[in-house]
Amino acid sequence: MKKIRKKYIEKSSLEIARLISRTALDKKAEDLIILDVRELSTFTDYFIIMSGRSTRHVQGLAEAVDSELRSKKLQEGSTEGLQEGHWVLLDYGDVVVHVFYTDDRQFYDLEGLWHDAPRVAVEEI
Repeated sequence: MKKIRKKYIEKSSLEIARLISRTALDKKAEDLIILDVRELSTFTDYFIIMSGRSTRHVQGLAEAVDSELRSKKLQEGSTEGLQEGHWVLLDYGDVVVHVFYTDDRQFYDLEGLWHDAPRVAVEEI
């Protein structure tokens, strides 16, 4: 069984979302938003949606986020779409991360699908 580091053991899902967001912004994620879907969804608390400039940038963002959470032994997640690099989904239970190539993000328009979800101010990060 993995041991969660002591200073991260009591992290809320919002704090985990902020940690993920900081990591992604450090790697130059574009148009990052956090949607609070607690009142709208039964399967997660927060969606984080961001864009990358290229397929390699999308892959790098996803790998950086996953590496950060693993290094803190904070969350084990599942990943889909990493090989293609157009839409990478990182599922950490209470926080689901969507990393899009810019054109694909516009096509799928998750922000539009979840337009009722309040946004967490990225400036707070």
